[in-house]
Amino acid sequence: MFTNDQRQEERTGKYGTSRLQYLQELVSQFQNTTDEETKEKIAANLANFAYDPYNYSFLRQLNVLELFLDCITEPNEKLVEFGVGGVCNSCVDPANAAIITQCGGIPLVIQCLSSPVRNTVNYALGALYYICNKSNREEILKPEVVDVIESMDLIHKRWCFDEYSFNPLVTSLTQISCILAISHFFHLLLKPVGQPGPVAQVLAGVVLGPLFLSRIQDIRDFFIQPTSADYYQFFSHLFEITFMFLIGLETDISFSKRNLYVASIIAFSGFILNSIFGAAFSPLFIKLLRIREKKVDFASVVMMTLANSASPVVIRLTADLKLDTSDVGRLAVTSSLVNEMSCVLVASLVFAVSSWESFSYLFLSFLLTVLLIGSNQYLARWINKSDRENKYVSNAYVSFIFFLILVLSFIIESCGYSSTLSCFLVGLMFPRKGKTCRTLLSRLSYVVHNFLLPIYFGYIGFQFDIDYLKSIPTTITVVVMILLNFGGKLVSTLAACHYLKIPLNEGVMVALILSLKGHFDLQLINVQPNTRLWWNAYVHGVLLSTVVLDTVIAGIIVALTVKREEESLAHKKTSLELHDPESELRILACAYGPRHSSGALGLISALNGSKRAIVTPYLMHLVELPEKRKTNLMYHQLAEGDQYSDEDDYGGDDVVEINDAVDTFTSETKILINIVKAVSAFATLYEDVCTGAEDRRISIIFLPFHKYQRIDGNMEIDKEGIRATNQRVLRHAPCSIGILVDRTVTGFQQPHCSNSVQHVSILFFGGPDDREALACSKWISSHPQVNLTLIRFLQVREQISGSHNQDNGVLVTVSTNDTEYAIDNTSLVEFYNRYIASGKANYTEKHVSNGADTVTALRELRDMYSLFIVGKGGRGHSPITTLSDWEECPELGTVGDLLASSDLNTNASILVIQKHHHTTDNSFRGD
Repeated sequence: MFTNDQRQEERTGKYGTSRLQYLQELVSQFQNTTDEETKEKIAANLANFAYDPYNYSFLRQLNVLELFLDCITEPNEKLVEFGVGGVCNSCVDPANAAIITQCGGIPLVIQCLSSPVRNTVNYALGALYYICNKSNREEILKPEVVDVIESMDLIHKRWCFDEYSFNPLVTSLTQISCILAISHFFHLLLKPVGQPGPVAQVLAGVVLGPLFLSRIQDIRDFFIQPTSADYYQFFSHLFEITFMFLIGLETDISFSKRNLYVASIIAFSGFILNSIFGAAFSPLFIKLLRIREKKVDFASVVMMTLANSASPVVIRLTADLKLDTSDVGRLAVTSSLVNEMSCVLVASLVFAVSSWESFSYLFLSFLLTVLLIGSNQYLARWINKSDRENKYVSNAYVSFIFFLILVLSFIIESCGYSSTLSCFLVGLMFPRKGKTCRTLLSRLSYVVHNFLLPIYFGYIGFQFDIDYLKSIPTTITVVVMILLNFGGKLVSTLAACHYLKIPLNEGVMVALILSLKGHFDLQLINVQPNTRLWWNAYVHGVLLSTVVLDTVIAGIIVALTVKREEESLAHKKTSLELHDPESELRILACAYGPRHSSGALGLISALNGSKRAIVTPYLMHLVELPEKRKTNLMYHQLAEGDQYSDEDDYGGDDVVEINDAVDTFTSETKILINIVKAVSAFATLYEDVCTGAEDRRISIIFLPFHKYQRIDGNMEIDKEGIRATNQRVLRHAPCSIGILVDRTVTGFQQPHCSNSVQHVSILFFGGPDDREALACSKWISSHPQVNLTLIRFLQVREQISGSHNQDNGVLVTVSTNDTEYAIDNTSLVEFYNRYIASGKANYTEKHVSNGADTVTALRELRDMYSLFIVGKGGRGHSPITTLSDWEECPELGTVGDLLASSDLNTNASILVIQKHHHTTDNSFRGD
């Protein structure tokens, strides 16, 4: 309580000791005593009296301020503490502050900053705050003093937890746990209505933040502490390093190269137009937010915020909406990467030209990034060779690689630049061949997609505070910025898509996806507090609210648009007959074990014969999960990439052998294969195959036959569950199917790196399945090591007109009773003109009258080819394909069953293809 003359007289009485006299007695006692404890008590009393303005004139009269300064020079830490405390209390009065400055008190107070006593340091900070004015500012705010204050404040905030209610590390980890729990609840709630994960995760952060739960004072005090920001910033930076490296590692390089021109036009059109909008409306925002200094810097941040598209948010959202394998989704992802990396590069260049020192730091960052990219080429190769026996490389190697990335990132950040571009480039240029890349993907994918990104998105929402939007100017600013973002992205993207002849609905979809915010724009907004020369919490809150609302609104709109356009976005290339051979072909080859991998790799090799062919191959390792290994949560029910602690037990040594075979194949052919693994009981394994094919938008699945060839050339039955799985896949597959009867010992061999030419024959009887087999051969015919022959079987009794048409030179069969013949002829004419006439394939005919003649013809052909390709069926009741009354393997069809049987005794491999038939019921019921 402060006092005055009236209160003082009431307390002491008319004849009591006056305040001046009492203070005089304390000063005299302090000067006369030699007892340290007495001096401490008196100094503490005088410091307490210095708190009351009523005593200021007395303290000056009795030279108590000089006494406080004398105490600071004492070796007794208690006296130093009370002395600087008295200075801090008295300096509130300018007259007292002037006396302390004149008496040389500033160096003495600065000296107290290095005291081991926390109260002494706090008092010294307070004293310097009150003493500081224009005349002595340079003396107090010298660089070495500021450095001492900052370093002391950092240590103080991080380790002096007892000043706050909770340990900030505990609050950070608790916040992470709450975000994950709440986001999981929202995801379960919103998933049925089609909302993606990022929307649920941002909303979880909003609920936990100041808008809802943190409005409760106890929760707010727990989560929002002065020291928490450092931990949040550290975790956020660590997360950004990890997921940007993984994004680079997961980037579809082949698609990006093919569509870089298209993606760049879309990305730069949005970048330029939104930057123009930001520059044009910045004066309005400056006026509304009352920005008085650094207006150009503020305008630059607005321009970058509007121009940027957050690639991590785009990638996560497209994956949740199952657009990541569609052309629209991949184009949006590539465009967002080009856009965001361009924003980072432009911001870095603008900062670099500000001074030679900044430019030298940028050049250093560039050199270090190139050095790490080059080092990884040799490091990955060395690791692959040094750790051959295991499925994955050891954690020590993974940790070392990640350590190098962390070091690079922290060096770049300390130079004042964002490490986003460097981390992405290191991941993008990392060697994709071998187990090192496979291990990094395995270790990082699950952690990043299921923990780091949800936490990161949740923290974005946690920072949203509605209090910043209560005034009309801030509301106008946020609304206008959101409208500019959506309007600019829509106009620019639709203009670019019109120029590129991309359909309107796809252009709208890409534009909405590119409107997502939440990465580099946040880096610009969340600048360091000591660099906010023009910045304040008010402006920061407004821009942050814009980013959060942009992300939530855009995410919801995109999800609703995807649901409305579900039919147009559905996978349509489910068969090969109408598939353009120059467009991308996505195939899924399955292997139950190492013996099946050679046949699968041989087919992948054959389909990649042409340099113009665009083939994206997947190899799925199907692993049986025995009944005794089942748990309450089955392996196949987990998200892709999820792992149990005993994950290495699944597949055993088969995994190592398959991986080694793929690595060898990749090194020889330069064909990258994506390996996936499905672990389930045989009864449900087909579901993994069908779901995996649908998610990856596969056009054809290749399955191994349930028999394998022994060394002596005979066929032996493998696990019976393989046959049942194949049959179920044939019934439920979302695309065409090929079953390979692989005779690796005597039959078809991998064409790549082979000295011998592989002779392949297509047996064409007619019908949709044979046309699908003919379509499959279009890719095979272009391989230089494959000699392809089309053999057409014709029934003798049919009337044949124009045995060799003068225009196209192919036999044309006319049948007025069956339209399938007309479709067959059309397919044959097209194939002839494109492949046979150009010399890529040969053509011959076999005239047969019944099934017996067909069998005879096949016996003549059995030793002439290493691979027969034939359709499963769909020929109706054709006499020439009625070969017997009983089939051993109906899943191969009549012709395929005969070729695979021991009766024919052929050494060739057989590929039986079934065309996908569209059905309305795609469920797995009944199996």
